[in-house]
Parts: sequence; C-alpha cells; structure tokens
Amino acid sequence: MSNDAIVILREDHKEVRALFREFQRKDVTPARKGQIVEKVVELLTVHTYIENEVMYPEVRRLLPDLEDDVLESYEEHHVADVLVMELSTMKPSDERFDAKTTVLIESVTHHMDEEESDWFPKVREGLGRTQLRELGEQLLAAKERAPRSPAQPSALKKAVDAVVS
Repeated sequence: MSNDAIVILREDHKEVRALFREFQRKDVTPARKGQIVEKVVELLTVHTYIENEVMYPEVRRLLPDLEDDVLESYEEHHVADVLVMELSTMKPSDERFDAKTTVLIESVTHHMDEEESDWFPKVREGLGRTQLRELGEQLLAAKERAPRSPAQPSALKKAVDAVVS
C-alpha cells in the first residue's frame, strides 16, 4: 500500500463505503446490521482520530488557505462522533438504530464525497509528493495508537476538543 496520505485516507473511505452499501441491502439481517455497525464504529473512530490528530492540523499549518475547509471537516467529524457514540450503545432491535445509522451514512458519505472531490485535490496540489508521504507515515503511526472505540479516553478527548475549540 502507498504511504501517500491521500491514498491512505481514500482506502479508509472505500472500506467504510463498502460497509454502508452492505448495511443498506434489503436482505441484510438485524444481526449482520449489528456487526456492520460495530465495524463502522471502529473504522470511523480510527479515521476521524487520525484526520483530527494528524491530517487536519498539518494541512491547516502548511496550507492556510484551506482553513475554512479544515474547520468544516472538524464539524462534520463532530457530528459523526456523536452518532458513532450513540450507535455504539445501541442494538439492532432499538427503535432508532436503523434511522440513526442511515443519518450517519448520509452525513459521512457527504463528508467523504466532499473530501475526495474538492479537498483532496487542493491538498495534493498544495503539497508535494514528499510531504504527502511524510504525512502518510504520520497517519499510519497514528492508526497504531488510535482508539478503536468511541468510549476510549483518547476518543472522548477528541470529541470534547471538537466541542470546546
């Protein structure tokens, strides 16, 4: 796999999209929906962590013209974090489980589409290959230490930071 930061983030997006598609299939059982959401919660917890801790601060520092895009992304992550936290405590039999998951899917899909079509090209244009590889190395290192559950202290700190900053 490439160490290019944008390639790493796109791969994460691809994995999440595949789970979203599976969740939305008509023939998926409630038990499988629960498994899918568990995996989505884990993947999004890791993904938002590495973007918030590495990607966004570095892009903000290196490409100040993208400040508004970064701030919007932080807010979109905050919304996803709230939904992920709530979903992590729910069961597929809960009345709002499917509805809450659908809102998460819509919100995160919008965010990924915007990043891929607008933000990533701006970042790629503004940073050279070397910087993107260095950023990718930092993302991979952050993935190793990233929380896997929204209830872990580092995930809670990230959520609190998004609210108070």
